[in-house]
Amino acid sequence: MSVGTSPWDLIAPGSAEVTILSACRVGGLILVAPMFSSKMVPMPVRTAILLVLTIVMQPAAQATALQGAAITPATFLTESLIGFSLGFGAALLVAAAELAADLMGQAIGLSGAAVVDPIGGHQTSVIGQAFALLAATLLLAGNGHLVMLDAVAQSFARVPVGAALDLASGLRVLTQDGGIMFALGLQIAAPVIAAALVTNVGLGILSRAVPQLNLMNLAFPVQISVGLVSLAASLPFLGLVTSGWGEQVRSMGNEVMTALLRAPR
Repeated sequence: MSVGTSPWDLIAPGSAEVTILSACRVGGLILVAPMFSSKMVPMPVRTAILLVLTIVMQPAAQATALQGAAITPATFLTESLIGFSLGFGAALLVAAAELAADLMGQAIGLSGAAVVDPIGGHQTSVIGQAFALLAATLLLAGNGHLVMLDAVAQSFARVPVGAALDLASGLRVLTQDGGIMFALGLQIAAPVIAAALVTNVGLGILSRAVPQLNLMNLAFPVQISVGLVSLAASLPFLGLVTSGWGEQVRSMGNEVMTALLRAPR
């Protein structure tokens, strides 16, 4: 049963609790989504985005909220987990791109140069930074930020604010979805790793055939050149991966919310 208050009536009975809990859901998305959680976005700006989105989505949360929604540590955590799961898909894609770039950098010998990643705020390889920025750009070009915001708005109808949720099942499903990052990163990096492996085998055979050859002076330029050419040739694959990202985010969010809606044990 809904609380029966009018939209944006923040002083009506129960409206303050619903607004705070819906802010937790929006905050979970902002906490993990690459475009919103970037270290380049100042904290006051992120706070302002949180407040604006909470106010805009307050009617949707109010219309479906259950009577007697209370602010407790459990509701804080569950509401944040719902928003977190909806932004987790984008975070996984960017993390998979960084992982693939690190694997490629190690394979072709460019893992030594590290710079600060402007999205995550940590040190990564030059290729990792380029791939992370490229993945974030593709998400923005494909309206990824709008997909996530729409998913949060629709989640209020699927999982009303104040509903009894099974937190353990939701966390279990979210943890299982995290394995997608490693599989996706390996798929993206596979062409470059294969090319680097073939190059190393060829250089090994060449060093056996021509012992007088100074392999140390030849191996690095050849390995890096072959790796960069393979990297340029595999870039369209990253765009192919992001093409179905929207459906993947919705699917992951539905799995988590379905697990949360199970009867708590």
